[in-house]
Amino acid sequence: MHSLQKSARLSDAKPRVHPGSPSPLGVHQVGAVTHVAVASPRAEAVELVVFDAPGDTHPSQTYELRERTGPVWHGSIRGLPSDLLYGFRVYGPYAPEEGLRFNPNKVLLDPYARAIGRGVQWDDALYGYDVHSENGDLSFSDIDSAPYAPLGRLVDTAFDWQGDAHPRTPLTETIIYEAHVKDLTQRHPGVDPELRGTYLGVAADPVIEHLLDLGITAVELMPVHARVDNRFLVERGLVNHWGYNTLSFFAPEPSYRAGGPGDEVREFKEMVRRLHAAGLEVYLDVVYNHTAEGSELGPTLSFRGLDNRAYYTPSKESARHTANYTGTGNTVRANHPLAVQLITDSLRYWVNEMHVDGFRFDLTASLARDPHQVNMYGPLLTAITQDPVLRETKLLAEPWDIGPNGYQVGGFPWPWSEWNGKYRDTIRRFWRGDAGVNGEFATRVSGSSDLYQPSRRRPLASVNFVTAHDGFTLQDLVSYNQKHNHANGEDNRDGNSNNHSSNSGIEGPTQDPTVVALRETRKRSLITTLMLSQGVPMILSGDELSHTKGGNNNTYCQDNDFNWLNWNLGERRQQFLDFVKEVIHFRKSHPTFRRAHFLTGKAGITGVRDAFWWHPQGREMNDSDWERADTRAFGLLLHAEAMAEVETPEDAADDTFLVLFNTNQEATAFVLPTTVRGQRAQWSVEIAPDKSLRRVQWSPGTSIPVPAFGLVVLSARRVSLRSL
Repeated sequence: MHSLQKSARLSDAKPRVHPGSPSPLGVHQVGAVTHVAVASPRAEAVELVVFDAPGDTHPSQTYELRERTGPVWHGSIRGLPSDLLYGFRVYGPYAPEEGLRFNPNKVLLDPYARAIGRGVQWDDALYGYDVHSENGDLSFSDIDSAPYAPLGRLVDTAFDWQGDAHPRTPLTETIIYEAHVKDLTQRHPGVDPELRGTYLGVAADPVIEHLLDLGITAVELMPVHARVDNRFLVERGLVNHWGYNTLSFFAPEPSYRAGGPGDEVREFKEMVRRLHAAGLEVYLDVVYNHTAEGSELGPTLSFRGLDNRAYYTPSKESARHTANYTGTGNTVRANHPLAVQLITDSLRYWVNEMHVDGFRFDLTASLARDPHQVNMYGPLLTAITQDPVLRETKLLAEPWDIGPNGYQVGGFPWPWSEWNGKYRDTIRRFWRGDAGVNGEFATRVSGSSDLYQPSRRRPLASVNFVTAHDGFTLQDLVSYNQKHNHANGEDNRDGNSNNHSSNSGIEGPTQDPTVVALRETRKRSLITTLMLSQGVPMILSGDELSHTKGGNNNTYCQDNDFNWLNWNLGERRQQFLDFVKEVIHFRKSHPTFRRAHFLTGKAGITGVRDAFWWHPQGREMNDSDWERADTRAFGLLLHAEAMAEVETPEDAADDTFLVLFNTNQEATAFVLPTTVRGQRAQWSVEIAPDKSLRRVQWSPGTSIPVPAFGLVVLSARRVSLRSL
């Protein structure tokens, strides 16, 4: 074991460090005094190192933090600049076999830094061990990383919020739009070229107008925490474009700023303020499950050098290795008090200081590990749901990781909602035409009661989606059978090979009118199913524009046209955009499709069944119909009047709807219901892929043709069906 002693640099530290306070953690200025506090329970000494400029290879000043309260080293210093550029050196035992990796030769980023003053400059010096040694991570590196290490920066956090308040959209009315800051705006012709790809670009009038016209209520931004471009990507000429490689849990990603150093904090706030003014909520996709330091073979940038054992979960086999339940080399030790405090402090910061409305937690199952087994009532999840600030936000889990028992769809407790991966897979398979999925399709469309009712949650626990940032776009889902990821430089090995997609007859781009028409019908069926399913719908930014990534289903490293949305629409893409708007606004107009309670299929006090399934022959589906492998068409009849028991009277006044699904290779005729409350029913087509179906009325008992792989919605206004 190396027990590293304080170097000669400590003797040069200025004697004007006062005791300060252990709280709050981080580096903050009050007037002319800079308060410093950093947690490192096993450290033997801690230094604050100050740089004059980002390009400096050595710090200009070094200050020893002599005070220690519990695990926190702290001090206060008068006279430091308001735009302080800084890092830490931490001394302690270097015993990799015990999971201890202190190395004062490595300058470390403050975990609580509010802005990044200098990003990572890749060099062998960033590693705590000698990368050329035969002993690998058991060796020790005495190379100073000061010229290359990431640094924190103090910034002015003052901002005029102009009375901004959280929109607080109920989940029953929420429609989520998953977007990437740069991709959304980089090619938008209506956005000032200097603002494209930035926070202020997202806040530009043409972008907000598009979002409002589309009808979404919440923008879920892919990671905006400051990130690191992996070294192997940089060496290939690529970047970690999606941002799932977090460097700091507090600092906004600086590459999304339009102004100068530190302006990203103000610009992020301005973006949120403008989105809020338009009535739009802002959610963040947050990555607390791992960091950019990777496995024990990764660099020492921050947490590893502060206290590796406090911040990272060791593997079951050896403290030398880090557990890898995330697929990235490390797993944040979310059951350790310091990690719990760090994450909850970060979340509160983004709510209180940055006015964020909700969070989608990446690989949330790993955050529930305590330390290796999934425990939904473990320290972190319990702390979040009991916190008086955080429990009032939208909490959305990606309910899985790659570890044992990691697939936890349906496993999270109230008040969490979950990305419903089973919904995604089932809807894709159904509209691909797979046999044997009808029953599960019916369950998913109805709100996935099998997943969420056992924990006494409601349909709103299900965040329904067909596409997301990882995987095919909607256009590619109907255009490719196979992934085409060669541009990522991994010989097409990366990305999921099981996409449940169909190329509709030809792989990739085509002008064949039959194939194009089928793709457009499938897209309409997929997006309509999503919008009319019980639960909270989420659409992927660009799907409404028919964006294609050329069959690449893992564009995490592509900062180019693979990801940048193309806003120059031709006639076909414009028609689809208009259709998506229509379907979204249809959902928003009809509470029948956004219920707070599960469908039961039973009659209540009104004597009306809330829903039942309809056979094309003009009768209710029976058990044998569901069991037949050749059943590829059926309908769902929804009665608004039955909502009177559990919803508001206004909801119960909604129309009665019949949704018809057809995954046959040819059009299927559906016989429409004949009576409505003992009277002959008149039906009107509300949504259809074929405009010719939109007659003013369809007579009772007549047949309506539903196109191959098509979906049609009809209404019987202000009436309810008691019996047929």
